[in-house]
Amino acid sequence: MPPSEPNPSHIMQVGMGFWPSKVVLSAVELQLFSHLAADSLTGEEIAQRIGLHHRAIYDFLDTLVALKFLERDGDGREGRYSNTADTAVFLDEDSPAYIGGILEMSNARLYRFWGDLTEALQTGKPQNEIKHTGKPMFDELYSDPARLEQFMQAMAGISMGNFQALAEKFDFSRYETVCDVGGATGRLSMALAARHPHLRCTSFDLPVVAPIAETAIAAAGLNERVAVASGDFLTDPIPQADVITMGLILHDWNLERKMHLIRSAYDALPEGGAFVIIENLIDDARRENAFGLMMSLNMLIEFGDAFDFTGGDFAGWCREAGFRDVQILPLAGPASAGIAYK
Repeated sequence: MPPSEPNPSHIMQVGMGFWPSKVVLSAVELQLFSHLAADSLTGEEIAQRIGLHHRAIYDFLDTLVALKFLERDGDGREGRYSNTADTAVFLDEDSPAYIGGILEMSNARLYRFWGDLTEALQTGKPQNEIKHTGKPMFDELYSDPARLEQFMQAMAGISMGNFQALAEKFDFSRYETVCDVGGATGRLSMALAARHPHLRCTSFDLPVVAPIAETAIAAAGLNERVAVASGDFLTDPIPQADVITMGLILHDWNLERKMHLIRSAYDALPEGGAFVIIENLIDDARRENAFGLMMSLNMLIEFGDAFDFTGGDFAGWCREAGFRDVQILPLAGPASAGIAYK
């Protein structure tokens, strides 16, 4: 078979990828998919609800049709737009499976910061809030309750599929207690408690986060089996439990602090206990998991010296800390669980 002719389509699709990205991010920002939750609407009706200029109506909506984010019944001004099966489930704010929080945060923060990726590549310095205000990202977030809750909900939304997958795939029958370190809104603890009635879970995070978690846990009716503990996992001991979990925590830090957290988890576990991380673990050959690799670039933009890593990296670090065995468990999409046994 003769070799195929060079084709620029992939180059153009990726190189101009910010076009479809921003169309979708703007649709989420304007709550378009939530407005379409109850019924289909004409272009003019949508424009009235979300404030579109008449010049933009049909280019915007029909682009979303072409991108498979909307469906349209009919043509022209009489056409009626509706959600697809996926956007109805994942991008309607009232849906329990809503993942738009991460897209809201991407639109409000990351989209602009990624415009400075070249500078990050050449300097190794973060390009987020610290570049513009002098304050680190988390200091900025924790000083603004509304932005903090947006960030926490965004992380919870994008992680729920992984939390459910871990609850289903990992054998928790041998354990009685779980401590989720950096537990944010408590979603992982709630997912585990809901799936495994014998478990008693603790969501551990900074004091400023506790009210957000307590409200979410109470709303789920899980107060009796999910507790909230406050502390700083970089300076305080981790609460003891049979299983220590960290969801999208290790990648936020440089190697020195990664090792500190791994050793802290080791110290908090009994013999036979398990340390479980959820991360977008990069394949060991660093050829396949493009999302994990781009997440590591995002850590460069956010923190400078933080980075994502491979399953092999994680296994080596855990064995250095004293863990006896490590396994990798694929979860949802590009994410996996790294599991280290003491």
